[in-house]
This record gives sequence, C-alpha cells and structure tokens, in this order.
Amino acid sequence: MQHNSIIVLPLPKLSMPAIDPQLLKRGEKLFVFDPLRKKNILLTPEEWVRQHWIHFLVDHHGFPKGLLTTERGLTYNGLQKRTDLLIYDRQGVPYFLIECKAPDVPINQKVLTQAFSYNQTLNCPFIALTNGNRHVILRFEAEDKKYHQQDSLPPVP
Repeated sequence: MQHNSIIVLPLPKLSMPAIDPQLLKRGEKLFVFDPLRKKNILLTPEEWVRQHWIHFLVDHHGFPKGLLTTERGLTYNGLQKRTDLLIYDRQGVPYFLIECKAPDVPINQKVLTQAFSYNQTLNCPFIALTNGNRHVILRFEAEDKKYHQQDSLPPVP
C-alpha cells in the first residue's frame, strides 16, 4: 500500500483501539467523516491513522474535541506546511503535535526531522510520531533543552 494511495476495503488494522467510522463511497473512492473538520475526507492510509488518533485521544483519553485541529497551516522556511494533528492547551497555545504517516511508512529520522521542523514554529512541549502501529512520544525537558522519549501520552490539557 503506497502512503499517497487511497484505501480500499477491507481497512487495515492498526495497533490502536478500533473505530467505527462513517464511511462514504463515491465511485471508486472511499471517504471518511472527520468529526473535527465536520466533512467527508478522502480516506488515504495517512488519514486512516489520523482518524484513529482523533478517536483515541477524545474517546479513550478525554482530550476535549474543541482543542484538536487537523491540517493547520504554518509557514516554515518560507514554505506553507500543514500539521497532521495539533492539540492546544486551554489557553490556545500549541501543546501536542502529532505527525501521522501511513502504516507502511517507517517512523525514522526523516519523520522526526519533519516534526521538529514544524515544531520550530509551534513550540509544542509534546510531539508524537505515528504510523498507526508504531508510536513515539516525546516531551521537551527545559533543564537540558532536549526532547526525551516517554511511554505515555501527555496529560490532558
């Protein structure tokens, strides 16, 4: 499965709690209803991972849906970029950046570099890198000004 392709049925299993998405088929294309954007989105492998994370954070960990946003635009080195999933704290400050990849894309230095480049603008204290099967969660430690891997999600803001 290519990461820029469209998902076809059956949907791939991920190492996350299962979701029951609202799916819509138009011709050969499959769409999923995004509860944050409140519209149907083309179901790519990366979108499948993003939708799992949205449900995981809101339904299983109590993150308020109103603090989550997808595809938020930002400028980095003069280029327009979009975050996959961004959680704000209750003061509206970027808190947790999640970089989603398709299940067949390895979580590696390239993905980490991409997330760090976005975070130079956002300054989130927490970052997650995920392909739906492998998840790396990092927190910024002010003492040594470095990110450190952790085993759990950050606290709900």
